[in-house]
Amino acid sequence: MKVRHIVLGLLSITVIAPLLFYTDRFGTFVNPPSRRDFLDDVGAFTVSGDNTRHLNVLQHQETSTLKEPIGVVYSGQSTESFPNGTVTREHTSTRVFYATEEERQQQLSNPIRQVVDRATHNLTTALDSRPNASDISAVKLEQKPTQPARKIDQKERSDNKRNRQTEPADAQVCRLKDQLIRAKLYLSLPSIKNNPHVTRELRQRVKEVTRSLGDATKDTDLPKNAVDKMKAMEQSLEKAKQVQDDCATVVKKLRAMLHSSEEQLRVHKKQTMFLTQLTAKTLPKGLHCLPLRLTSEYYSLNSSQQNFPNQQKLEDPRQYHYALFSDNILAAAVVVNSTVSHAKHPLNHVFHIVTDGLNYVAMKMWFLGNPPGKATIQVQNIEEFTWLNASYSPVLKQLGSPSMIEYYFRAHRANSDQNLKFRNPKYLSILNHLRFYLPEIFPKLNKVLFLDDDIVVQKDLTGLWSLDLKGNVNGAVETCGESFHRFDRYLNFSNPLISKNFDPHACGWAYGMNIFDLDEWRRQNITEVYHGWQRLNRDRQLWKLGTLPPGLITFWKRTYSLNKSWHVLGLGYNPNVNQREIEEAAVIHYNGNLKPWLEIAIPKYKNYWAKYVDSDVMYLRECNINP
Repeated sequence: MKVRHIVLGLLSITVIAPLLFYTDRFGTFVNPPSRRDFLDDVGAFTVSGDNTRHLNVLQHQETSTLKEPIGVVYSGQSTESFPNGTVTREHTSTRVFYATEEERQQQLSNPIRQVVDRATHNLTTALDSRPNASDISAVKLEQKPTQPARKIDQKERSDNKRNRQTEPADAQVCRLKDQLIRAKLYLSLPSIKNNPHVTRELRQRVKEVTRSLGDATKDTDLPKNAVDKMKAMEQSLEKAKQVQDDCATVVKKLRAMLHSSEEQLRVHKKQTMFLTQLTAKTLPKGLHCLPLRLTSEYYSLNSSQQNFPNQQKLEDPRQYHYALFSDNILAAAVVVNSTVSHAKHPLNHVFHIVTDGLNYVAMKMWFLGNPPGKATIQVQNIEEFTWLNASYSPVLKQLGSPSMIEYYFRAHRANSDQNLKFRNPKYLSILNHLRFYLPEIFPKLNKVLFLDDDIVVQKDLTGLWSLDLKGNVNGAVETCGESFHRFDRYLNFSNPLISKNFDPHACGWAYGMNIFDLDEWRRQNITEVYHGWQRLNRDRQLWKLGTLPPGLITFWKRTYSLNKSWHVLGLGYNPNVNQREIEEAAVIHYNGNLKPWLEIAIPKYKNYWAKYVDSDVMYLRECNINP
């Protein structure tokens, strides 16, 4: 019992004595001071011994007019409530955070704490009377604890989530690649080579990181242990960094690595360009098999089965005539099939296909076995055009000259010309230049629609025959949208013959879908214009080989501009052709190296072409052709 009394006595002393000491009078617990007395005490509180300065925590008002202070909370984010956007010392020093009535009562019930807090604050503001950013930042710091803990946690989680979302999808992949470069750099330094332990550890880490990285292009492709491998590599790199602390040596080695990488990149780019050109100009194995299989089948037919029906329409000018020059059977089939499938009256459409002697029989057999509905087909052999000879055609004479053969077949040709597309072997084929002899091929026709074999028709084209070309010979879509499609891209304007006769900034136009007025062609003697320029270019000083440069010259000021929706180009080289333009185009053109029948074709464009290939055809299955 005595022990209990002693403990209670000690507790009373430790609790009551401080209260007596700090309140100066015990009577405040029995007879609390009036509000007026309390305000007098507060107002008389001095700062740093200055008896003349009173704490202006509350205004001195009469008891009868005294009002409670209004709670003010500053957001710390705007100053719109203050004139001219300024924050005065008076405003920043008034920090009364009364959120509820209960809190106000709690504050008033502890006058000692209130006086001490406000005295401390006023002492701080007295030392610096100028307003500054620290005052507002103090308000921010005092505001934060007023938010519930749950809201703070949710905000932090949302901030972390937002940071993760803004982080690149390949951040870890890039970091792993960076670590590999740093590790290889350290392994090449003499100081690291002389430390077998660090060398062995780095090589082990390189193997692990390389295995984890694999072919990953984004973080989701990485295995689960990639982060652990990354941390282990970072530790090994830190060890290597401690061994090699000479920054000058590291920088020198990095520069050497960069120079070596740039040189390798240049070589690989050149090799890639050459191989791409080579791939584009060769046919896949299946397309070699197809003409062999068709030729064998053709000679098993009797003579009555080797002819096409409706041959009386071939020279009828009232029909819609198409000219197609190709040695690619599958490509020609797609052009014909896509055109007929969108024609409103297929019975009135006639297709004139000209090919070389090697593919003539196979081309005939394909269309005999796969007739294009009600449309009429004619297949001709260019070798049967007796009028087309070297004495008549300058280009045919040039193509057979020793200088031209040497230009194409000399050794190391990949390094002899920077622009490899001008060395395309197809330019050696007269089929490519046959478009300049349309009146000779079709002497009784007045209009012909020329189609390349790398196009797909998506709409009815009959409206082109009714167009008024206004005295022009050629109707084509202009290609002025980009600078490299203008005349100076194709012609040598350093030669006076070119610079005096043509505008370097004139718009080019597209071969691939062209409506030709053969009557105007004959009237203006366009073929002779073409021959004249070909004779002048016998040494290839006016333009490189091809058909577009001589076409631009031959039909200069004789070309009628068609609406661009008739013909959309670029599907053979540009992966960013506008999708809406493709869908609305009457003809889409796979000009470029990435032809749709090759494996290097742009995947997203390939289906536009492949859907017109009937995979159930026996010949395609036998030759393993899967478009």
